[in-house]
Amino acid sequence: MSSNRRDFIRKAAPVAAVAAVPVVAGGQAMASDNDQGNGKGHGHGRPPRKEVHYPGGGQPPENPLFSPIVTYGNMVFISGIGAHFEGDIRAHTDHVLNEIERYLESVGSSMEKVLKVNVYLNTLDDYAGMNEVFLGRWGKEPGVRTTIAAAAGIPGDSLVEIDCIAVI
Repeated sequence: MSSNRRDFIRKAAPVAAVAAVPVVAGGQAMASDNDQGNGKGHGHGRPPRKEVHYPGGGQPPENPLFSPIVTYGNMVFISGIGAHFEGDIRAHTDHVLNEIERYLESVGSSMEKVLKVNVYLNTLDDYAGMNEVFLGRWGKEPGVRTTIAAAAGIPGDSLVEIDCIAVI
């Protein structure tokens, strides 16, 4: 009986060692916080750090209320973007999604790498029109999404505001 147990333990050890390696889809090991390898001051044993990015490069002359794009390690956070011009929900949604795509690409990400999206509508009456433009913009496997109608409306008379979280 004891030899069977020893044989089991001897054979099980290599299997347990392989099972302990974290793996994501595609068979690649997951990167730790200290192994980002994205050329942004991460990896090589250095911890990730917060980096603020501004469209067009330079920080505004006055201290802003919020940052439009923040990266931390391989994570990207895009502030809510609205459309502040005359137009319908389709035009506003298209404009906002184009801006989000531009912001993501400016830091080395893409729409396909978005994990979470929050959509704020001025009215739920615009839900179907927003979805018409939204559909397909995030690749074949879009991230998760929450959609609400803002009780007091969207600042600046935008019909929609969208923010998101992505990876690089």
